[in-house]
Amino acid sequence: MRWPWQRRKAALPPVPQISERVEQRWMLPRTLIVLLSIIAAIGVLILLSQVATFVTPVFLGVNLVIAVMPLQQWLLRVGMPRLVAALAALLTVYAFLIALFWSIYWSVQSLVTELPGYSAEFNTLYRDLLDWLATLGVSQDEFFAQMQSAFSPGAIASGLTSILSNAGIVLAFLATLFVVIFFLAWDSMGLPERIKRIAATNPGIVHGIDRFAQGVQRYWVVATVFGLIVSALDLVALSALGVPLALVWAVFAFVTNYIPNVGFVLGVIPPTLMALLANGPINALLTAILFSVINFVMQSLIQPKVAGDAVGVTPATSFLSLLVWAYALGPVGALLALPATLAVKTLLIDPDPRLAWVSKLIASRIDDPGSGRLGTAIGPGVQGRAPRST
Repeated sequence: MRWPWQRRKAALPPVPQISERVEQRWMLPRTLIVLLSIIAAIGVLILLSQVATFVTPVFLGVNLVIAVMPLQQWLLRVGMPRLVAALAALLTVYAFLIALFWSIYWSVQSLVTELPGYSAEFNTLYRDLLDWLATLGVSQDEFFAQMQSAFSPGAIASGLTSILSNAGIVLAFLATLFVVIFFLAWDSMGLPERIKRIAATNPGIVHGIDRFAQGVQRYWVVATVFGLIVSALDLVALSALGVPLALVWAVFAFVTNYIPNVGFVLGVIPPTLMALLANGPINALLTAILFSVINFVMQSLIQPKVAGDAVGVTPATSFLSLLVWAYALGPVGALLALPATLAVKTLLIDPDPRLAWVSKLIASRIDDPGSGRLGTAIGPGVQGRAPRST
């Protein structure tokens, strides 16, 4: 039985449904978006190459201050005043830089001091070179003409001008680096409070910064440990071959190990030259082969894999990063290649869900969600869980 109002309601015509209008947004074709993104990336790299004299020391200073941040945090946990902890971190970075550049100076100075003692061997090699060129049809007069043009007063003056100009650039770089490190270490005293305040409103930003800091710390630890291993192996190999100044070249190999993939090319030249002058061509060839095998296997095969896993990128990405950042930031860019790539990945790519495919493509582990506690690498006392990246 239906009540009257139910019958009247049933008799009413059906209410027409208002169709939802689908808003159509105008979008560029995907291919055009990719091309524009590539062009924009190239433009940014070109711009960085123009301001590399400023950007490179600043970014290197940030890396070094972050690398010693665990020391500063440990001093704070054991009850040291903030000023003492910051000063200890500052002096640690300065000591590392001074030892690094002194090692380079010591290596070059040792080579310059040792070479005059092999003048007779050098003359012998010079005569052998002339005899070998004669067998190829190059006369002694032609060789002297080429050498004279290469070492003319104008060429020497031009070379000295270039060296002095580069020396000025190096000094300006070091001055900027030391000043940047000082102010960063000073500001680090108030970093934990700043991180807490940022984490209260923007935990995702703190999470990205913390992942970058952890990756930078792991990268420098891996590079230092592998440098020590390579240096020890080189010392044993060079001592076994009787190469003069074996300890000097082992220390120089430790320094060049910080340049990924191609650092061993710089490290192999001095010991090979000394082996050639002191022990002859066969010993020099064995030195070059053994030195290259040790350093190539450790620096170019094993270390990129371990460093890439520590930073979170694949070995191929590690090598391509070396080429890209060496172009953008100059020679020091090769040293900062992995930290720079990590900064782009964690601060620009990972937070954007639309770029998740890029993160999966270059990440060393696809199943790594990047979760963890906030502030573990950049400041103690920051609690909370970071959101999982898509």
